[in-house]
Amino acid sequence: MSSDPHFDIDHSPHLTALIEFFEEGIPFNKHLGMKVVALDKLRCQVFIPFQPFLVGDPFRPALHGGVLSTLADTAGGLAVFARVGSVAARVSTVDLRIDYYAPGPLTDIYADAEVVRLGNRVGIARILIHSGDPKALIAEGKGVYNVHSSPNDAPRPAKRD
Repeated sequence: MSSDPHFDIDHSPHLTALIEFFEEGIPFNKHLGMKVVALDKLRCQVFIPFQPFLVGDPFRPALHGGVLSTLADTAGGLAVFARVGSVAARVSTVDLRIDYYAPGPLTDIYADAEVVRLGNRVGIARILIHSGDPKALIAEGKGVYNVHSSPNDAPRPAKRD
């Protein structure tokens, strides 16, 4: 990932709609308090604010590994979605690999994701997980995502019963 100090949110209509969908339209992301810090058509940064219910090992203490993998998967999918450039696209996870390097500290957690390849049907993202310093990695991931574009497939929030 680049450490470009000018990396921020691209406020194009497509990316603004993606941010709203990822933060508000996906109930699990909303429950975790997930927020998009930066997004453009090449990369993104997403974070989850620390909350006590995210602890997976109270004796160490450390965040639950599932929190880290959820954050990695979401950031990788968002990066691919942004690169596709269409609100009518669907992006779904095909494969996710996470290498854990250190216990997740009890603090806000960030994921920096960038697309390393995008084809007609598959996108691949590299994801770095850290607690604010990208040089001190907690985990690293690679996500493979199925990309399906259709005019009838615009993203919509999940319906609640």
